Amino acid sequence: MKGTEHFTRTIAEYLNQRAMTDPLFAPNLQKPNKSIEECITYILSEVQKSGCNGFDDDEIYSMAVHYYDEDDIEVGKATDCRVMVNHVVELTEEEKAEARKQAIVQYQREELAKIQKRNDRPKKTESADTQPQRSLFDF
Repeated sequence: MKGTEHFTRTIAEYLNQRAMTDPLFAPNLQKPNKSIEECITYILSEVQKSGCNGFDDDEIYSMAVHYYDEDDIEVGKATDCRVMVNHVVELTEEEKAEARKQAIVQYQREELAKIQKRNDRPKKTESADTQPQRSLFDF
């Protein structure tokens, strides 16, 4: 299976981080018969076998670690698929303050546009052309 570049990069970053913090895992990541491409194929094969569409990050990462831990593991067949990776955006306090200001300005513009639209509607007034309806008693 072919994963997206972002998915591959995310898994590789996790594995490299784990190798730096876990001295028992580091040698497994260096095995010559293992590759990140096969790891991704293994993960996607396992996901497809499960029949589920969504997984927790830890579940996917544990599949990657399992691939590198086991020497005799069935990788599976490669097929095309789409992978969605959740993006986590970390904003600085300045960026958060700027985003908040922009949201307030946008909200003010929207509310002002609503008020102006409401005020621009023509008001119903009686024109001189309209005559009041006469009743039977007027005759």
